[in-house]
Amino acid sequence: MPTYLNDGTTEPPKLAVYLNTDNLADKPENLNWPDYPELSGIEALKADGFEGLQIVAEDPTPGSPLPFCGLDRINKPKAADEIVHTHKLRGDQCISVHVGWGIESDREIDLLLEALLTASEKHQLPLFLETHRATITQDMWRTVEFTKRFPDILFNGDFSHYYCGQEMPYGVIEDKFDFMQPIFDRVGFMHGRIASPGHIQAPVNDTLDAPPDFSSCQTNYVAHFREMWTRSMRGFKTQAGPGDVLIFAPELLSPTYDYANTDKQGTEESDRYAQALLYMKLAKACFCSA
Repeated sequence: MPTYLNDGTTEPPKLAVYLNTDNLADKPENLNWPDYPELSGIEALKADGFEGLQIVAEDPTPGSPLPFCGLDRINKPKAADEIVHTHKLRGDQCISVHVGWGIESDREIDLLLEALLTASEKHQLPLFLETHRATITQDMWRTVEFTKRFPDILFNGDFSHYYCGQEMPYGVIEDKFDFMQPIFDRVGFMHGRIASPGHIQAPVNDTLDAPPDFSSCQTNYVAHFREMWTRSMRGFKTQAGPGDVLIFAPELLSPTYDYANTDKQGTEESDRYAQALLYMKLAKACFCSA
């Protein structure tokens, strides 16, 4: 059976909004963001409604009032046990992982997935395979195919990689949503990032109902992401049990990654932290409607 994050209660399955700490990396000088990883900054994140952190590379802040989870990369089956054990010892609630480079054979993928499931069960640490470019999940067709061989695998759904990388709006997108249902049904963690057909990290409006203000694009990509998020949350609610938790973690990256559109000076077109707060509202709305 799939292993979700569980808080040990008998409460119905719930959503918890964390923040991926890369969201706060390379803070623009003109913006007033919580001063992470200082304790005061974490207190400010909690006050703003974040319920936990996904720590990228830094050590946990001593005395933090927020729980944390981790992330990592696993390239070879033999590395899975040690990596999962390390995160278990650190105190991570769960981890999301990039796996392989996308050039593996089906047999190599199967060996990797077997190692992931074995390590997760051995160390009792929920593990979520991220849908990401340059990994074994970079192609939605191949990913759906291996869910048939490994139905217990759970995903960290970061659908920006499919939406932009596989240009999902090119064609009948509803058919692609239906094709991806085996992935949506196995989401146990989510990275909040909204893409447009041409930018993997696109800005969204400050209201929940208006279409995006993105003059060069006629596609309502916000509506498409709300559909994918809602389908994923519905899949989670259908299969999860008492105490199970679905983490939604905004992960909006700095210009260093070239994910977002910037001007010639590298100035970002949106306030990543303000966008993360909006994502929180969007995710909660989707969870309610799921």
